[in-house]
Amino acid sequence: MNLSWQHLLAFLFAVGLLVTVHEYGHYWVARRLGFKVLRFSVGFGKALWSRTGGADRTEYVLAAIPLGGYVKLLDEREGPVDPAELHRAFTRRPHWQRILVLLAGPAFNIIFAILLLAVLFWVNGANEMRPVVGTVLADTPAARAGLANGEEILAMDGKPVAGQSDVVIGLLDHMSGDGRTELTLRGADGTTRNAVLEVADAAQRRKLTEPENLLNGLGFGFWSPPVPPRLGAVEADGPAARAGLALGDVVLSVNGTAVPDFVALSQRIAAAPGEELVLTIRRGAEERSLRVTTAVKEENGRRKGYLGIGSARVPVPDSMRSHREVGPFEALALGANESWRMTVLQAKVFGRMLMGQVSLKNLSGPLTIAEYAGDSARSGVATFASFLVLISLSLGFLNLLPVPILDGGQIVYQVVEWIKGSPLSERAQLLGQQVGIGLLVLMMGVALFNDISRQFG
Repeated sequence: MNLSWQHLLAFLFAVGLLVTVHEYGHYWVARRLGFKVLRFSVGFGKALWSRTGGADRTEYVLAAIPLGGYVKLLDEREGPVDPAELHRAFTRRPHWQRILVLLAGPAFNIIFAILLLAVLFWVNGANEMRPVVGTVLADTPAARAGLANGEEILAMDGKPVAGQSDVVIGLLDHMSGDGRTELTLRGADGTTRNAVLEVADAAQRRKLTEPENLLNGLGFGFWSPPVPPRLGAVEADGPAARAGLALGDVVLSVNGTAVPDFVALSQRIAAAPGEELVLTIRRGAEERSLRVTTAVKEENGRRKGYLGIGSARVPVPDSMRSHREVGPFEALALGANESWRMTVLQAKVFGRMLMGQVSLKNLSGPLTIAEYAGDSARSGVATFASFLVLISLSLGFLNLLPVPILDGGQIVYQVVEWIKGSPLSERAQLLGQQVGIGLLVLMMGVALFNDISRQFG
């Protein structure tokens, strides 16, 4: 994980935008329902900028610590209130209105994600990659299920899949659950058959839920076009560049052994950390040999060779893609459906994480989120927008959890008070806050530990 100032800027922009959306939800609904808003702050701590405006003289603040925000409402629990203003205080408004104000923050995050997805569908169309099986590794669940190169996955447990994303989401759902799914497959000859992909061992299933381990652990990947051993990227001042390798070079062999594609080249380099290799390359019409010493890179506790090279891009054939133009209303429906599907999956995964069925390594902290923010921003507007969708849905979902210091916990308080007919005791509220803070600190601690573990391999 190599974080730069670009990663930091992308992270701050994403957090600032999504926090503003969240808090604006509370603010907008509170204003519409007649609550008095005292302050709308993006960030915590010392105010970097502020102004006061509107009939209520609301203070709008941009604060120094950009990892959150808040909307402060008139509340007699926090100090004396002018009797003429009492009817606008939080505790004097009907319970259903208080609940709507609390719901509005998470709801605005979800609505923002739906609208952003709708724009992406409208501009780019509905795109899917066909879920055609690629390499299947021996002695793996995929091999035992009989999956074969070139077969296309048509359905899972009888439910049709539209593309690779449906298959990945379905596999994560099943493997974090009972560990079994029936696949409907179509071979290259057009015949269809069913195969059962099953992982009986609970510990193995939990291992599959670790980040980027699902398909590798099952033992297969999706088909991709062969990538020739042509250099499409050479890191400045990296081992390859220092040895004289350049963009466009085709690596023919390593230590006299031919390399048929870029995957074989990468494997050969990774298997030789700190070793000198003789690469035979073709540059234009000329062949030459170069000596290069690999750098050593630690990854998941293993030493790997590293040259600082990347492959050339190979276009995916049109036959492997499906594309459909959609209008604004269909795009909105697709955005809502996709947001619902991702939110349901989040809820399942989070619940199974609490039950020990899903690895805690899925909890990500600020370092990992910053890395994803920067990398997605570098990949283009559409990729960064997709990242914002995921984070916005996560922010909405997490804030609905019944943890006392989150919106969901406050909603529970209001429902209990509504049913009970009187406020909860200060002792009960204080105990709830302490439990809530403890849970959040625990989650943040695990997430930060995961960040540091990824940072240092």
